[in-house]
Amino acid sequence: MFKKLLVIFIVGIFVMAFSASYVIKVATVGGPTQPQVKAAEKFKEIVETLSNGDIEVQIFHSGQLGDQRTELTAVMRGDVQIVLDTGPAWFADLGVPEFGVFNAAYVFRDLDHMYRVMTGPIAQKLYDKLLKKTGLRVLDTWYLGTRELDLTKKACPVYKPEDLKGVKLRMPNSKAWLDVGRALGANPTPMDFTEVYLGLKTGVIDGQDNPLPTDYAMKFYEVTHCIVLTDHLISILQPVINEKFWEKLPDKYKYYVKKGMEVARYYMNYMVLEQEAKLLKVFQQAGMEIIVPDKKAFIEHARKFYSKPEFDKMWGKGMYEKIQSY
Repeated sequence: MFKKLLVIFIVGIFVMAFSASYVIKVATVGGPTQPQVKAAEKFKEIVETLSNGDIEVQIFHSGQLGDQRTELTAVMRGDVQIVLDTGPAWFADLGVPEFGVFNAAYVFRDLDHMYRVMTGPIAQKLYDKLLKKTGLRVLDTWYLGTRELDLTKKACPVYKPEDLKGVKLRMPNSKAWLDVGRALGANPTPMDFTEVYLGLKTGVIDGQDNPLPTDYAMKFYEVTHCIVLTDHLISILQPVINEKFWEKLPDKYKYYVKKGMEVARYYMNYMVLEQEAKLLKVFQQAGMEIIVPDKKAFIEHARKFYSKPEFDKMWGKGMYEKIQSY
């Protein structure tokens, strides 16, 4: 009996000696082949290597821990440490409506412009406000891709905003996202990301908008007919961490997390840009129609939509134009 107890004690000491001091659960609704999940795996590799295994990163993809709203609730409670599927639209719904301007159609000119804005003083002021209000610390900004319209045969072709009249366009269920659908001229229909493929296949929705790498990873091209190159939104993910957990981390571990995020950002951005350069040909070979629309017409339609007084009230007077010319 004594020998058995001694063995159990020794095994317990061994397990304690080689177990991680900190566990970071990372949640995303992205599928295993999507760039953000691959980037999360790179984050895990860097952080665990730098910490010599003292930090263990556990990745939960494909909505294993819930949809985007559920994930945000979980990270605010501290049940999950980091959530990837966040950004301006979700922050706006959490009580900082000024973030909505960063999710407006055509607010960013290009990728460089987006990074100048999102790493500048205007955005930083809002990050501080979000932290104080929700306990969520923004860790980084990852490029998810430029969003295009992906439509079923029923809704094709589309060249101008008026061609989208009555088209049921799936959008994430937040006001800022639904406003993007309206700014393009469509009938925005809220739907969870994990339901989009079936929604397109059954005709519950007529289309969806996402970057090309997302369309490919989720195989939306199997149940749609045309891609309309509207380039209406530079789409980003802004991973957030629970502030109480962050404050418990030793400074050197905070550095490891930041460095892991930085490496993951460059890794993801490269993957997305490379895929965007190659995927149009892949979609054409799959039988999809590629449409180049009247982009100026879409830009003007969006500008008129966002000129309504309600947006000045939410974002600050003239903020949409201010960001565009930043």
